[in-house]
This record gives sequence, structure tokens and C-alpha cells, in this order.
Amino acid sequence: MSSGLYALKPWYADRLAGIRRAMATHGVAPGTVTAAGVGFGALAGLVLATVASPITAVLVAALLALRLAAANLDGALARETGTSTRWGAVVNELGDRSAELAALAGCFSLAPAWPVLLAMLAASAPSWVALAGAAAGAARINGGPVGKTERCLLLVVIAAVPAYATAVLVVLAAGSAVTAALRLRTLMARLSPS
Repeated sequence: MSSGLYALKPWYADRLAGIRRAMATHGVAPGTVTAAGVGFGALAGLVLATVASPITAVLVAALLALRLAAANLDGALARETGTSTRWGAVVNELGDRSAELAALAGCFSLAPAWPVLLAMLAASAPSWVALAGAAAGAARINGGPVGKTERCLLLVVIAAVPAYATAVLVVLAAGSAVTAALRLRTLMARLSPS
């Protein structure tokens, strides 16, 4: 499944190729890039929680764009430099989840706890399904109607119109749940005996 904005990943990876090569040349470790992605997610959450001004959405968008760039670069950098390891894949996944949860945590100052916690739980579900499928030997499933990139865009919407934070978080949670269900259906078709 390469639906949604995830379909743009090859185009985006091409845009980042020069940065990736420069990082490889200068010996930047993939784990450093993963850590930077977590930092960008945490900063986006901090901005959501503390800054109330018209530029908030622009700042959150920039930080989340950097977070997505780091998520794209770390694995590609490891492959390009021949430093890919199974442990690195674990760190990569933990970094992605941590960055997203840190960004979503900023919404605690904008909405009641229940939609924030619901969004945090549901936002992780598509990755759980994809990782479970990969553990069972299926190709990793990405994308979906509300994948990682769409969830970042919804956080930018929350930053732009914080009065609607609860409603947008419910949309994020519902869309993530639908994405997880669609991935699960795809996995069932791939892994079930004929």
C-alpha cells in the first residue's frame, strides 16, 4: 500500500539525496539523524504547547518537515554507508514513534486529555500493524489515508486553528485507526493461505 502522501516518498528522497551524500561524506551516524528527528518532534510539541501566535503553524510545519526529513534520511544514510544493522532498524522505529508522540504531547495544552491520548494510541496503530506484518515475513506496508505525513499535516492544522484541536485530534485518531485496519486487511490477504 503506497497510498496517501507516502506515495511522494521517492520524490522526497531524491530531494534529500544531496544532504544524505554530504552526511555520508562527513561521517554523520544514522543514529544521530534519528535523534535529531526525535528532537524536531519534541520541539514541534513544545511549540504547540507554549507558543500562541500566528506564526505557530509555520514553525510547527517547519519542525515537522525536519522531523520527516530525518525519518527519511536515517535509514537511507545507513544503507548508503553500509552501516545498516538490525539494532539500527529498532532504533529507527523507536525514534519515529518517539518523535510522533512528543509532537502529539504538545496538544495536552490545547485539548482535553482524552482526545490527545486517543490520538497518541491510534497514531501508533498503523506502525504496529506494519511491523507485525514485517515480523511475519510480509513486505512493510506504508502509507494509507492517514499515515505519518498526513498526521503531521493535521498537527499543523491544530497549530493554525487551536480552537478546533479536539475535533482535529478525533479526525487524526479515526483516520489512523482506518489506516491500521486497511493495512491489517492487506496483510491478511498477503499472509493467509490460499
